[in-house]
Amino acid sequence: QVQLVETGGGSVQTGGSLRLSCAASRDIDLPCMGWFRQAPGKEREGVARFPTHFGVTYVADSVKGRFIISRDNAKNTVYLQMNSLKPEDTAMYYCAAALSPSACISSTLDRISYIYWGQGTLVTVSS
Repeated sequence: QVQLVETGGGSVQTGGSLRLSCAASRDIDLPCMGWFRQAPGKEREGVARFPTHFGVTYVADSVKGRFIISRDNAKNTVYLQMNSLKPEDTAMYYCAAALSPSACISSTLDRISYIYWGQGTLVTVSS
């Protein structure tokens, strides 16, 4: 099994920034890694994804222009730079990884495509 560890969550004011990171516990080919989030009382939703070898980067409409996803393939680590944060961005953010490259080819970010999940890191944005 692969363990994913998220770091970087915290509390910021509206308009602030945070950078999340997610690292795999061991070397393994993870062709698609992404971020999801879940706010209290809401369903988990896809935020962004980044392919390792090939595929299509995805960023949800709700965060386009504000969030940037990147990846360090050598470290098997994916990052999420969050800028211009809003109160509605408050949620538990989860890192996820898929073993199939098709997960990063799809036109949508479907959580069922991801096998490995981190425990989450909390992001709180105060108005």
